[in-house]
Amino acid sequence: MSDPETRRAEQQALWNGVAGQAWVDEQALLDRLFAPFETLLVEAARETSGGRVLDVGCGTGATTLAVARALGSAGDCTGVDISAPMIALARDRAAREGIAARFVQADVEGHGFAPAGFDLVMSRFGVMFFGDPVRAFAGLRAAVRPGGGLAMLVWRGAADNPFMTAAERAAAPLLPPQPPRDPDAPGQFAFADPDRVRRILGAGGWSGIEIEPVDVDCALSDAELDTYSVRLGPLARVLPTLDEAERAPIVAAVRAGFDPYRTDGQVRFTAACWMIRVRPGMPSHGSRLQARQAEAFG
Repeated sequence: MSDPETRRAEQQALWNGVAGQAWVDEQALLDRLFAPFETLLVEAARETSGGRVLDVGCGTGATTLAVARALGSAGDCTGVDISAPMIALARDRAAREGIAARFVQADVEGHGFAPAGFDLVMSRFGVMFFGDPVRAFAGLRAAVRPGGGLAMLVWRGAADNPFMTAAERAAAPLLPPQPPRDPDAPGQFAFADPDRVRRILGAGGWSGIEIEPVDVDCALSDAELDTYSVRLGPLARVLPTLDEAERAPIVAAVRAGFDPYRTDGQVRFTAACWMIRVRPGMPSHGSRLQARQAEAFG
């Protein structure tokens, strides 16, 4: 197991390199695939008094922009992500659509947010990659006003999400043995254990934590799957290191591995997630004043 700083550096390199560029290149595909999750976060934002929303791990900005559209002039939305290429695209999208959302390229673990500057922290699959998650969530707690809320979607375990590991399973016989997943390491399933999530959030200063299972039906076209399966996820880091003769049988095996999910030119699967909530309270006069002071001097 590597130390938190090593993990943090690995994530910075990954999301500012091949993984971040893949998400930029496939932004339209990913937006369509994950569109059903936006509704859940928009609903959470509408429940929050104050309208100041921080979207953590915002990627190319889809959820930040969706919430900004929904809240309109009552909203004040900021997206933050470690990936410079994804933040650049998010800013461009906001400018093209004329949406007043801000985007900050920063490592949440070390970023100095203004105290009590937000009413809600939200995330769509963006918080499982922290090298030191307790440190990250302590900083986010300080960035939220007293009584502020939390709404995050994270993946449940690999066993609950066989679609998400289908490419790895199909390719495994054709690749050198891979190290087993460390369940506590940054990655897609790092928040699969709800007890671990409660410990992390509690140590970071959050209370009133609710964790509920959410199952969402997702779909993409057969053609989109070919791109998704080789450009996103662990295989995207392995395939570029191989020559064409080595890649071809792996790509064919991966395509066959998704056959159980294909029907009439469509690929359908159920995304098994956790919705993690801290319900927001109404801001008091004192917390509003504190927030205004933080905005002025933070």
